[in-house]
Amino acid sequence: MTIEPVLKQIDLDLDAALERLMGLLKIQSVSTDPAYKDEVSKAADWLVDDLASLGVTATKHATPMHPMVVGHVGDDSDASVPHLLFYGHYDVQPVDPIELWDHDPFKPFIEDRDGKKVIRGRGTSDDKGQLMTFIEACRAWKTVHGTLPCRITFLFEGEEETGSPSLVPFMEKHADELKADIALICDTGMVAPGVPSIASQLRGMLKDEFTLYGPKMDLHSGHYGGPAVNPLKEISRIVASFHDDDGRVAVEGFYDDVIDIGDNLKSQWETCGFDEAEYMENAGLTESAGEKDYSILEQQWSRPTLEVNGLWGGYQGAGSKTVIPAEAHCKITCRLVGDMDPDDIRVKLRKHVEDRLRFGTTVSWDNDLEGAPASVMNTDRAEFEQARQALSDEWDREAVFVGMGGSIPIAGLFKTVLDMDAMLIGFAAEDDRIHSPNEKYDVESFHKGIRSWARVLAALS
Repeated sequence: MTIEPVLKQIDLDLDAALERLMGLLKIQSVSTDPAYKDEVSKAADWLVDDLASLGVTATKHATPMHPMVVGHVGDDSDASVPHLLFYGHYDVQPVDPIELWDHDPFKPFIEDRDGKKVIRGRGTSDDKGQLMTFIEACRAWKTVHGTLPCRITFLFEGEEETGSPSLVPFMEKHADELKADIALICDTGMVAPGVPSIASQLRGMLKDEFTLYGPKMDLHSGHYGGPAVNPLKEISRIVASFHDDDGRVAVEGFYDDVIDIGDNLKSQWETCGFDEAEYMENAGLTESAGEKDYSILEQQWSRPTLEVNGLWGGYQGAGSKTVIPAEAHCKITCRLVGDMDPDDIRVKLRKHVEDRLRFGTTVSWDNDLEGAPASVMNTDRAEFEQARQALSDEWDREAVFVGMGGSIPIAGLFKTVLDMDAMLIGFAAEDDRIHSPNEKYDVESFHKGIRSWARVLAALS
């Protein structure tokens, strides 16, 4: 089965593919709001029907929250044929604040913006548009050759934007049905315009929160100012101790399990077309405040962080209230890399805080523990180089292995629950405004994304 007629079919069918995408985008599948529960279920039904039109045996599975859609195509009895699992999510973020949208988020349309066509609407980039690039690639293969080039399992989730509470139990229960040679995930982007990218590592996450207690009640600052310990002052001192003057985390043992990237990967990052100045300017920043002697991409993809996400206490209303507050609060997240263990880092972080308590202050910690290690993909597998070459052929530019500053838990779950490596390939742009008002997805990303997946399927089959 040759690829060229498949690519030609994709080009001819682009308008119809865009129209199908519009149908999915119109469904208000906001997973976090119970008011949209029926809409989420409707989106799952839409996908079951669309997969069925390709000859895929698809089923909507109920969970305690929102449905999972699972589909299968190909002969399971022939182990010599490669078996791929494709994952995407069909739920979307809330549209609030609605007043900042220039249009109805669930009335998608195509706009010509400065000579570039973009698809407007909630879910265009995250993740319905990306999910449909793979389905449309499969559609083209089926139209041209009457079949797909390999065995494929489809897994579409309706809870990704709410933390995937049903995902692990579902994967454990259906492990035999979901197990494949490798997983493909399309929920990522390109490191720079026109630069095809395969994510080879994702940072993990640790969340924690503590409260610092001082006097047994708020105190009049005129009566007790001076002798009384001020929790806000003490928590500020402790927070300031988290980093040294060079931007390094000063928690003892924090870097013990950090693994430096190799020269080959570092070289790819240096030549991938990433514009540091534009990146900083887009956020209203003038200079990097991170670790000295590391590039912005290294800081974002391969170095760990400790960030203060919230710091508060005392009077927050208008005007002044002259009190010394009884307590102060701090929310923290750490991005993890390499072999860093969230539980180990939590112990070290808490010890750092507790060792610095003074003047009779005490601390309590949040018990709602959240943490996940980093995910590092096995790029030595042949599939990674095959996919990289397929992407390079489509975009006429060398594809690169990149890191990701954020976390995509499903990538790690495929390994820990199903013992299956994952490959992350996406076509989102930095300016797609995912999770924000006026989300968009470039028509070029959609079109060439379909062509890219068609080539990847050919390469992996």
